[in-house]
Amino acid sequence: MTTTSTSSTNSTTSTNSSDPLAIGTHTVEIDGVVQRYHVHGTGPVCVAHSGGPGIFWEYLRMPALERHLTVVYPEPIGSGASGRLSSHPNGYTRPRYSRFLDALIEHFGVPQVHLLGHSHGGFVAQYHALHRPERIAGVILYESSPVTGPEHGAETMRQVESFAALHADHPELPEILAAFQTIPTISDDAAQTAVAKALFPAYFADYWGREEEYALLRASLKATHISWLDEDLAPTVVDDRADLGSLTVPALVVVGRHDFICGVRWAEELHGLIPGSELLILENSGHFGHIEEPEVFAQAVARFVKAHGN
Repeated sequence: MTTTSTSSTNSTTSTNSSDPLAIGTHTVEIDGVVQRYHVHGTGPVCVAHSGGPGIFWEYLRMPALERHLTVVYPEPIGSGASGRLSSHPNGYTRPRYSRFLDALIEHFGVPQVHLLGHSHGGFVAQYHALHRPERIAGVILYESSPVTGPEHGAETMRQVESFAALHADHPELPEILAAFQTIPTISDDAAQTAVAKALFPAYFADYWGREEEYALLRASLKATHISWLDEDLAPTVVDDRADLGSLTVPALVVVGRHDFICGVRWAEELHGLIPGSELLILENSGHFGHIEEPEVFAQAVARFVKAHGN
C-alpha cells in the first residue's frame, strides 16, 4: 500500500483515507520534499532512524523487534527513494532531520511514538528528544555518542588500531584500512557505497566467523554521499554533553561491546549524562547488535517500549 500525502511548509495534510501506519511502503511530502517510509510489525509504534548519514535503510530491518512493535523505517531524506534537498549533498543537519521526523510523526496521527536512532541516527534521535520531546514516549540511542569531532575521531582511530592488531593476518585487512583512508575523499554515491562495503567487516564482533550469514547483506549495501556540511558549507559537529542532563524523555542506551566507532566509552558517557537512563551492553556484538544478537536486542527494546507506553 502506498500513502501519498502533501504538506505545506508548516504542516502535513493527508490527501486520502489510507492508514499512514498500515503495513507497507508510504510516501508523504514535507516542505516540498518526498519522505518515503516503511511500516512493519504490530504493537506500539517505534520509529527507527537509520545511520550513515546516507546508508540505505534496509540494513536496519529488525524482524525480531517487529514481532513486538510496529516499526516505522523512514528513508532519511537524501537517501534511498526519499527526495533530496536543493543543497544536496550538503544541508542534512540534525535540525533538518528533526523537522522531518516531527512532521512524519504528526502525519501518523498518534499521540506519541518511541524513537530509535542507530549510529548517526542516534545523533538525530537525541537531538530530536531534546528539542521536540512532546510526541516522544521514549528514545533508544543505539550506537550513539554525545560528541563527534576530534575527541571522537581519536577514539575511533584507537579502536581501528586494535581491530587491525587483532586481525593482522587476515587478507582483507589492507583493503579495510585503505577504505578508512579514503573516507575524506568521498564525493559521490558510488564511492560512498564502495567504502561502506569495504568497511563492513570492521563493524561486527566476528564478521569472518559468520561471513556466510552476513555476505548477502554486505553485497546489498547501498549508500548516498551526504556531507557533514550545512547549507553554508560549515562543518556540523555534535556536542550534546551540556544538554543531555535536561533530557526528560525516558532513554535506553544500547551498545555492542566490540563497536569501534560508537563504542562502550560513549554509551557509558550517554548513560551517565541522561537522568534515569538505562544501559544495555551487547557482549557479542559490534555496531549491529540487531543483526548479531537479534533476540537479546529485540527483547530489551520491546520491554523498554512497553514499560514506558505510548
